[in-house]
Amino acid sequence: MDLSDSSEDKAFRAEVRGWLEDNLVGEFAALKGLGGPGKDLEAHDERLEWDRHLAKHGWTCIGWPTEYGGRGLTLMQQVIFHEEYARANAPSRVNHLGEELLGPTLIHFGTDAQKERFLPRIREVSELWCQGYSEPNAGSDLANVATKARLEGDEWVIDGQKVWTSLAQFADWVFVIARTEPGSQRHHGLSFLLVPLEQDGVEIRGIEQLTTGAEFNEVFFTGARTAADLVVGEPGNGWGVAMGLLGFERGVSTLGQQVGFQRELASLVELARANGAIDDPVIKDRLARADAELEVIRLNALRTLSEEQAPQQASIAKLLWATWHRTLGEIAMDVLGTGGLTAGSGYDLDEWQRLFLFTRADTIYGGSDEIQRNILSERVLGLPRESR
Repeated sequence: MDLSDSSEDKAFRAEVRGWLEDNLVGEFAALKGLGGPGKDLEAHDERLEWDRHLAKHGWTCIGWPTEYGGRGLTLMQQVIFHEEYARANAPSRVNHLGEELLGPTLIHFGTDAQKERFLPRIREVSELWCQGYSEPNAGSDLANVATKARLEGDEWVIDGQKVWTSLAQFADWVFVIARTEPGSQRHHGLSFLLVPLEQDGVEIRGIEQLTTGAEFNEVFFTGARTAADLVVGEPGNGWGVAMGLLGFERGVSTLGQQVGFQRELASLVELARANGAIDDPVIKDRLARADAELEVIRLNALRTLSEEQAPQQASIAKLLWATWHRTLGEIAMDVLGTGGLTAGSGYDLDEWQRLFLFTRADTIYGGSDEIQRNILSERVLGLPRESR
């Protein structure tokens, strides 16, 4: 695998870098570094305007085929964009679920009418989406979904509860996995529905976090409705659509994530040098190890993207970066020493305390470490399935 830029890719990298330098100025300059996991409520409306600015200049949906309004960029060019975006410390995007997850899913599984209705609005960032997968008894074990939907005339009627729904309070629509065949079990009888949130049958309640704020939510459906034709794929076959979407979740944008991790590690090394923690040989060794491991994660991600992706590759990638990031939070607390044990007045967390607290969840959300290891043990090593 050749990891060097071609002459064309070098020119594209320069184009991206130049555009970001020219546009992350004025009011947008103040958004640098804002948002992201644990900080998704920061300057949300301002970051939304930035996303729309990107859209006006053709920098959203860059990997989508041109016939759907994308730029049809090569895989390497998409990687370059996300790397340069992260290096510029540009603000976290607010349209990730629509652009990176639902959009590609509709392109692959949706009807022509669904594509025509939703893709332009995702590309323009005029409608925002959230994800209705997890439930109180169906987190990493998604096949345990209990939310139900029944077809009444020309509408689906939905009853149930979703939880850990990121940024539902800002979203216009939610894509929902619901059980549409009475008596069905596990991954059978599920459907993938597109549901408007602005209706009487939907209630959204925020979940307060240790890091403060409530970017996660509970969403309750009580007779909520959506049109009969807003089911993606065939009714009852939503499991395949849901799994296809999760494959898109671990795509090229993860390379930008690695650049963000590099920035965090570099800042932590700088802090360790400033307060003398770097002189502790154990801390110095852990920082050096984190640097080497991060390069391994990057190379593995590039290799995965260059091959036909199998489910186990996504599991390996999730295990690697989630464990690494959680460990970085632990190292940060050791670098801070006793100063990391107390918050400022009014529970004012610093960036490292917030990192430590939020990264405790990295190995849980998006498929827990236990689930990822089960996938690898059962599908790769051929070990017996876990008893249920």
